[in-house]
Amino acid sequence: MATKDNQTPTIQVLERCFSLLDMLASHQDPVSLKEISSRTGLHPSTAHRILNDLAIGRFVDRPQAGSYRLGMRLLELGNLVKARLDVRDAAVAPMRELHKLTHQPVNLSMRQGDEIVYIERTFSERSGMQVVRAIGGRAPLHLTSVGKLFLAADDAQRVRAYASRTGLTGHTRNSITDLARLDRELAAVRAQGCARDDEELELGVRCMAAGVYDDQGKLLAGLSVSAPADRLEEAWLERVKATAAQISTALGYRG
Repeated sequence: MATKDNQTPTIQVLERCFSLLDMLASHQDPVSLKEISSRTGLHPSTAHRILNDLAIGRFVDRPQAGSYRLGMRLLELGNLVKARLDVRDAAVAPMRELHKLTHQPVNLSMRQGDEIVYIERTFSERSGMQVVRAIGGRAPLHLTSVGKLFLAADDAQRVRAYASRTGLTGHTRNSITDLARLDRELAAVRAQGCARDDEELELGVRCMAAGVYDDQGKLLAGLSVSAPADRLEEAWLERVKATAAQISTALGYRG
């Protein structure tokens, strides 16, 4: 088994352990020793010996004689890793790289109720932005690119409930203030895998955003670039998506 850096373990037994764990991970149900041997190419006695040692460490379970599955120790370790992961920590370096490309503010936002909250921002004085949303600042979901990502992840009933609660109040002449138009906008977000704010929150400011997902595939945050309306470049969109995907991968998302 090669690692993500395309390196091969130098200790053969570890390479075999990795191979066995990967094989078990590809099956939801317990797997017989015969099938394990066949799929990994290991002799049954070799596989049996290694699996027994892994079982001692609770990395592998034996629900019944001759069959194996991944053990609870892996869940315990995985939860420790997951608890250590922080979306802000994972995002800062990729956000800085995106900022170097665009020279415009790069924002990381999360949903809280009917609003998004800005939790991280990378920007410089040269960006020319007149309005700066400070970290901790809030904005309505339907008026922001990241907020639209979260609404697009909701079902129709929840979107209607949101519209009823908020009244879809607008901030500018471009704001979406009726449910039918919002539904069309959210359909486009789902189809394109990205969202936009076309001077809907603030006149003179446009944004584009892509989602950041956790290891369960849940939308966790949104990454956006905001710029003066005449400076936002469509060529940035693919880089925004790629950067959001990079952060998602760091959080355990596998697509």
